[in-house]
Amino acid sequence: MQKPAVTLMVKAARAAGNVLLRYMHRLDSLNVVEKDRMDYASEVDGLAEKEIIKEFKRSTPDYAILGEESGPLNSGRQARYTWVIDPLDGTSNYLHGIPHFCVSIALVENGEPIHGVVFDPLRNELFTASRGSGATLNDKRIRVSERKDLEGAMLITGFPPRERPRASPHLKCVDALLLQAEDIRRTGSAALDLAYVASGRVDGYFEAGVKPWDIAAGVLLVREAGGKVVDFRGRSTGPMDNRGLAGRHLVAGNLKLTDALQAKIVDTGYAAAFD
Repeated sequence: MQKPAVTLMVKAARAAGNVLLRYMHRLDSLNVVEKDRMDYASEVDGLAEKEIIKEFKRSTPDYAILGEESGPLNSGRQARYTWVIDPLDGTSNYLHGIPHFCVSIALVENGEPIHGVVFDPLRNELFTASRGSGATLNDKRIRVSERKDLEGAMLITGFPPRERPRASPHLKCVDALLLQAEDIRRTGSAALDLAYVASGRVDGYFEAGVKPWDIAAGVLLVREAGGKVVDFRGRSTGPMDNRGLAGRHLVAGNLKLTDALQAKIVDTGYAAAFD
């Protein structure tokens, strides 16, 4: 049975998803801003986030909010509970008309996600997780894949604009992985990447430069689906509220594959690029 917090998150995610669907056929008329080099946001991001925030402010006025577009919203003190929101994960895909994007929402307690929702409005796929209660896709339980090593693995990575200075060690790592893996995808949505790991659609994921709103819900999905999430050095992921706003690196998969993938990232020198 769905937790009350998840019910609220689903309602908010569906409201935001409706905004995304409503504007996706009017892309030429959207106002788009470049937040950073090759890092864009549109008015749709802001409109979708407002829908989510409106729901949470009404239902949980004492909780802090951390939105990709709005930033930290609270009274200035460190709140125990924080809503962590990405109203449109995969903005570049969306703006180019590529049908792969989602809404990602997590409820974080003292830096750790306890409930997570990733909603793909185009496919009407709803990924949910609650700490200690498992993960689901459209109310059916999901599990990470059982692949034991990198041989024949399907992997996902990302090349975010803020990490382009480290592209050379990243590509060296990809080159080494392709000697063993079946293939490596780059989909453009970290939240969906993690949801796909959780559901066993792909075996592993690694990326640098991700922010709390990109990953908080997805990290919980992977953990609750029986998987493991660490950084490039095998350490914990760090707080996913307004204490952890800096970009970070992440590896996710089942227990054995995550260890193998993380070791390869170290062996190729990619992890050292962040030391």
